[in-house]
Amino acid sequence: MTSTVSIRAAAAAGIHPRAWLNLALGVAAQAAGTLFINTPAFLILLLHTQRGLTLAEAGLLAATPTVGMVLTLFAWGALVDRIGERWVIAVGLAVTALAAFAAMAVDGYVAIGAFLLVGGMAAASTNSASGSLVVRWFPSNRRGLAMGIRQMAVPLGVTIAAVSVPVAAESGGVPLALLVPGLIAAVFALACGVGIRTAPPAMSEARVADAPPADAPPAAAALAANPYRGSTFLWRIHAVSVLLVVPQFTVSTFGLVWLVTELGWKSLAAGVLVGAAQFVGAIGRILVGVWSDRLGSRVRPLRWVALSAGLVMLLLALSDAASWGAAAVVFVIATVVVVADNGLAFTSVAETAGPAWSGRALGVQNTGQYVAASIVGPAVGALIGLVGYPLAFVAVALFPAAAIALVPRISEERDRL
Repeated sequence: MTSTVSIRAAAAAGIHPRAWLNLALGVAAQAAGTLFINTPAFLILLLHTQRGLTLAEAGLLAATPTVGMVLTLFAWGALVDRIGERWVIAVGLAVTALAAFAAMAVDGYVAIGAFLLVGGMAAASTNSASGSLVVRWFPSNRRGLAMGIRQMAVPLGVTIAAVSVPVAAESGGVPLALLVPGLIAAVFALACGVGIRTAPPAMSEARVADAPPADAPPAAAALAANPYRGSTFLWRIHAVSVLLVVPQFTVSTFGLVWLVTELGWKSLAAGVLVGAAQFVGAIGRILVGVWSDRLGSRVRPLRWVALSAGLVMLLLALSDAASWGAAAVVFVIATVVVVADNGLAFTSVAETAGPAWSGRALGVQNTGQYVAASIVGPAVGALIGLVGYPLAFVAVALFPAAAIALVPRISEERDRL
């Protein structure tokens, strides 16, 4: 009797009881994929200081899984729209685990890079699918919160990588560093295959934010079917996200190396700081999501985040001359700010696209972001080698500055919803 009452109460509130379980598994799945994607970034210190690779070369290897993601994000998103999230995530993580184990067994950076590429292609499954779970299971007035929780997966995965990979690499080199993401991906491939469920069709239809009335003319129905027609709203959100990826991946890819080589931190202490900063960033994503729910807008806080991202990159540029304590504070603030936009942009894209298009739209969103991310590693690495960290951080600050002008107006957002 109590179970029946709780289910009815949750239904009345617009959230099915299973939504939270699906969200938890989606977060775990994307965290596992993110751990694999970011593991090579935390090998840069080993590759650069002990194996003789330049920052550009190490950054290129670190970008390999991201390149793999770019190749398959849209395809995984389209598959989510056809068969749902469960098997997309389970199969994708299983292949990710196999790629990690295979990379452990080979010699040479070319062979390792090849398996990192395959693993990245497979790990892309978790991005579109976990976002689709949110839009299918949660009503619009709770999606900011739900997507903020979902976006915790990225800093959670980076945190695990930051704490485990440098230590494992020092003890057992590249093979041992790849063992952790392989095992975690295998565990959650099984868990998601067993636990994730597809939203009932009636619930999924009810979540469509811009569905036309039943008596709407064919033109209106066609417009709702393809959210990219008749408006630049989604394209502008995609463009803003691409620009904001540059500071995000600059901090996550080179933050550890900057702390160790420029500020003189020990690798373990630097890894702990990076992990702590990512954890705080995860909490920040939830708070920003709740803020957007309260405002009834995703684009208004997105504009403030873009402005803040530019400012914190300038502060990082000045931190070379600061004390270690001041530098640590600035680094944590920068880490929190540069990841805060993701949940806002993802929620906006998912709401505008609706369940029928959310997989593909999030695939486009992720593809654009990871195309930019795959360039950040080698490009920013080369820039740092040429002009040093401070001027490189100043150059990176130009990207969020450019994003401010592209953020859609609130009136445009309301027209789309």
